[in-house]
Amino acid sequence: MNRISSFVSIALCSFTLLRAADTLPLSSPLNFQVIQRASKSAGTIIISGKIVSSKTPTFEAKLGTEAKPGDWNKLDATIQDGAFNTKLEAPAGGWYRLDLRASTDGNIIAESFVEHVGIGDIFVVTGQSNSANHGAEKQTTKSGRVATFTGKIWQLANDPQPGASGGNGSFMPPFGDEMVKRLDIPIGFIACGIGATSVREWLPKGTTFPNPPTIMSRVEKLPSGEWASKGQAYDAFINRIKPLGPNGFRAVLWHQGESDANQRDTTRTLAGKLYREYLEKLIRDSRKDIGWDATWFVAQVSYHVPGDEASPDIRDAQASLWKDGIALEGPDSDALKSEFREGNGKGVHFSGPGLREHAARWAEKVAPWIDKSVK
Repeated sequence: MNRISSFVSIALCSFTLLRAADTLPLSSPLNFQVIQRASKSAGTIIISGKIVSSKTPTFEAKLGTEAKPGDWNKLDATIQDGAFNTKLEAPAGGWYRLDLRASTDGNIIAESFVEHVGIGDIFVVTGQSNSANHGAEKQTTKSGRVATFTGKIWQLANDPQPGASGGNGSFMPPFGDEMVKRLDIPIGFIACGIGATSVREWLPKGTTFPNPPTIMSRVEKLPSGEWASKGQAYDAFINRIKPLGPNGFRAVLWHQGESDANQRDTTRTLAGKLYREYLEKLIRDSRKDIGWDATWFVAQVSYHVPGDEASPDIRDAQASLWKDGIALEGPDSDALKSEFREGNGKGVHFSGPGLREHAARWAEKVAPWIDKSVK
């Protein structure tokens, strides 16, 4: 082989390796993914993807920031049918950049990176419209360290939140920003709220109750005269959170009650005693179905309009769950009136200032609990 042929051969080999270095697709982590920390100071990044190699490769990863790029660390990986799986212990914080490379015989055969990976806290937000995207003003994350999961990808948590009903504003971006400020970690959201829903609609399929909610599309009347949940909201909720795995999020934030309190058709109003019974069932059954005892926060929620600003019956039911240790105390959202509601208090949904104040009040309840309970 002459020198020109040898040079061409080397160049082609280098080009092949370079192309191979661009073909290490990762299924985990995803860009902007928040990984639930296991302790106050650390968490575990699961790294998985596909690789094609005739020899068993060695995997190395580094995790860092622009200021501190980090060092390469060798990983123990399992490989089967072209799929690899490994993990990297990491300090709480971020955004980090994760770099991954695979080598055989001392040569890098493939590499990849994820630009934004965070080790922080994830919150599941559910209930009815004020837990979803029905606020008067869309909110955005100011810190840039708050993300939300669509079910397929992670993205910055700018409204509207994927997975929840409505197309307007939510309290999640400012709540996330406040938690970032207090905890100095990225915050993630799984949004599941559905506007105008009764707690009866959130029950597992087949759960019965004596009277229907105002909206009946998710319930059915039985031959006995009783009513039953069709289970759609419950199933969608479980399908969204179960894949996160045991201890895969910090807490569920429940904000619901307006559609059970003081309905115009009084035959659709739910008694506080039954509200308590059904919400407790929802909490206990969901814990069983996801396989671990997730923490729930329950807000006080029953406001409609001026003159119908609270239901003592529903509020007492919500508070009873805190007192009995079923859930933790969320904010008193009924206290947010006038300028904090759309139409200067004439509507049930929060105004822009109301969304931000609601976020601040959630942080006042959740952040101290995290400081105290997370070791």
